[in-house]
Amino acid sequence: MSGTKQILVVDDVDHNRMLLETMVEALGYGVETARDGLDALAKLPLDIDLILLDVMMPGIDGYEVARRVRADASYGHLPIIMVTALDSREDRVRAVQAGANDFIAKPVDKTELAVRIGSQLRLKEAQDELKRHQAELEHRVDQRTDALRRALETVADAQAKTYEAHIDTIQRLVLAAEYKDRETAEHIQRMSLFGLVLAQAVHLPPGEIEVLRHAIPMHDVGKIGIPDSILLKPGKLTAEEREIMSSHTLIGGRILAGSPSNLLQMGEVIALSHHEWWDGHGYPKGLQGEGIPLPGRICALADVFDALTSDRPYRAALTNEQALELMGQGRGTQFDPTLFDLFLAELDEIFRVQASFRKEAARA
Repeated sequence: MSGTKQILVVDDVDHNRMLLETMVEALGYGVETARDGLDALAKLPLDIDLILLDVMMPGIDGYEVARRVRADASYGHLPIIMVTALDSREDRVRAVQAGANDFIAKPVDKTELAVRIGSQLRLKEAQDELKRHQAELEHRVDQRTDALRRALETVADAQAKTYEAHIDTIQRLVLAAEYKDRETAEHIQRMSLFGLVLAQAVHLPPGEIEVLRHAIPMHDVGKIGIPDSILLKPGKLTAEEREIMSSHTLIGGRILAGSPSNLLQMGEVIALSHHEWWDGHGYPKGLQGEGIPLPGRICALADVFDALTSDRPYRAALTNEQALELMGQGRGTQFDPTLFDLFLAELDEIFRVQASFRKEAARA
């Protein structure tokens, strides 16, 4: 044991207290004394390591002192040896219930006292060491947890920046195709938000909604491979020219194919399917009904509505009412009827998105 252990001797009888004090000092321990229970409780802050506690005392007896010590979180770990002339089973049970660790009978035998004090102090020292070890372990765990948390935050930040760069690269690719077609970045943004409204209306999982929002703008990326003479032609296309124009879906699919990115994978799906019709008369594969991927069906509605309500080189923008009337003719033929109905149900939000862009354009 390291250092001098402090023993608190508690007895209301002066002779008994002095006798115990002398015996404890002879064993090599430091001693504090208390003449009653209240005095004993008042001296607990004096770095006490063990209490030799008389049972029969005026005021509060040894049982009550033990209970109060055990109830105090700062001192509840202190070993308590009851010094008593009581030797009945009931008295010992009561002492244990109050919190005593051991007993020694009066008159006190010095050898027995040395053994019992030594035993309790060694046990306390082992418990203290265990607590110190546990505290050190918890501190190390906290340190490592903090380090791991910082590392994870760094990784998350790096992943976020990588994802942002990924999105930025895709947006630039999309803009290259859109500018070639004389369309604007606003068209891409409006379509993306219209698609977001529909995706939320069909209760897609949040992760899929996020991917869809960034994938929809890739729908016409294949137009980058269409000759300008056809892409920018102000008049009506010939049958041969329409066939070439229709190939932008396949070109977009080839551009986006084979990527490990789930964003580009969905972009490929949308590029290939956003011109498919519900009744099977679309292109490039003539898919029908729910055989058309849901992202493609969502994109088709967003694309057509925005196209009809936007100015084009060959015509002025239609009003929302005109566009919806024209689109209504395609319910169940060009468009998924359930999605079309959801689109109509979400018109307030669709118009809010549209109005916010028009207001921004007016300010610009």
